[in-house]
Amino acid sequence: MTALGHLRRLLRGGWFRRLFAVRLASQLSDGVFQVAIASYALFSQTRPSAAAIAGALAVVLLPFSVLGPFAGVLLDRWSRRQVLAWGNYARVAIAAVVAVVVAAGLPDPVFYTAVLACLSVNRFLLAGLSAALPHTVVREDLVTANALTPTAGTVAFIVGLGAGGAVRAGVPGRVDADVAVLLTACALYAVAGTLALRIPRTLLGPDLDRVRPAVREAVGSVVTGLRDGFGHLRARPAPALALAVIASHRYWFGIASVSLVLLYRNHFHGPGEADAAFADLSTATMVGAAGFVAAALVTPSVTERVRPQTWTVTLLVAAGVVQMVPGALYTRPAVLVTAFVLGLASQGIKICVDTLVQTGVDDAFRGRVFSLYDVLFNVTFVAAAATAALVLPADGRSVPVLAVLSAGYLITALTYAALGRPEETATGVEAARRSHAGDG
Repeated sequence: MTALGHLRRLLRGGWFRRLFAVRLASQLSDGVFQVAIASYALFSQTRPSAAAIAGALAVVLLPFSVLGPFAGVLLDRWSRRQVLAWGNYARVAIAAVVAVVVAAGLPDPVFYTAVLACLSVNRFLLAGLSAALPHTVVREDLVTANALTPTAGTVAFIVGLGAGGAVRAGVPGRVDADVAVLLTACALYAVAGTLALRIPRTLLGPDLDRVRPAVREAVGSVVTGLRDGFGHLRARPAPALALAVIASHRYWFGIASVSLVLLYRNHFHGPGEADAAFADLSTATMVGAAGFVAAALVTPSVTERVRPQTWTVTLLVAAGVVQMVPGALYTRPAVLVTAFVLGLASQGIKICVDTLVQTGVDDAFRGRVFSLYDVLFNVTFVAAAATAALVLPADGRSVPVLAVLSAGYLITALTYAALGRPEETATGVEAARRSHAGDG
């Protein structure tokens, strides 16, 4: 079946469409929410440093690295439909608290605590969406589903950024505008939660072959559950290696992301040009999002012809090359070209890794594995930001750093090409196709 055929079958699936609607609404809401957060925390009249950005990321991301394993155990025991519904309703209340904090001008620790709570719920929901997806599609459609859903979610997030920016522009006063954006996010989170209730409670799993344990017992078994999850991955080299590759990619991508913020805030614009810097960075973000969309369009077709591992290696090489050519020119057009290619590579790699993990692990372990996947995302990105704080100048320009980033991508590609040979690790997609052929 062609990629277009897979897409048509996907969109005919009623339960897939309902889960897809939850993702779109949730990530649209996230875009609106993060406009206010970025405006309040990073694009004030002061000039942020790489250390300040790294500190902010550590505050809002690292604590979830501790909570993530607990989330995975719960995702393998709680109704994932209920998680999607009540998680979004919880964000209504949390975003309202953030609005009060901003309006009252409370200290930064209070602000970051509230933001941390909202973002932690968000990561929990994203892990739940990934774990639930295989329940709404046939196995052969997973590559296409993994191309469509996160990419469309990213587009929804970008639309949310635009909507939040429009709300912010329509309200006079920086604080009042940020509060208005946060209240808009509250309303949209409520819509996302209500959309989740249209899905039957048991449809999204988890599939358990024994009596569902009590929540207290489930939380108490976190260590055992994680040990079992790691053991499950050790016996499945394809998803385990894929997770290692995306962790490496996330590290190099994180350094490049911090550099991008510094370039637009401190190099292309002066101290008193926060709004112009925010607008220009938004343009670069849109260009990167176009790369995400391009990845969604081409990845299903490419992986019909080559292995997902081969496509991942190709994208890693492209990301490594573009860091130096044209990235090292440090002009606005060069930065936009780099943003597009990095967006293409980032999303294409994620589509392949998501598919390898979804098809390579049993459903009873998917919640734990995807939560660990999410923790890898957070830890490697914060580690990248911490590294950026040490090696990047205030304006984000450093050709030696670009050379290291390029080498990092290329070494990751070569390592994956060597370790991911067909005879050593069969992909879940190929296994599914062989099974499907045997059934015929």
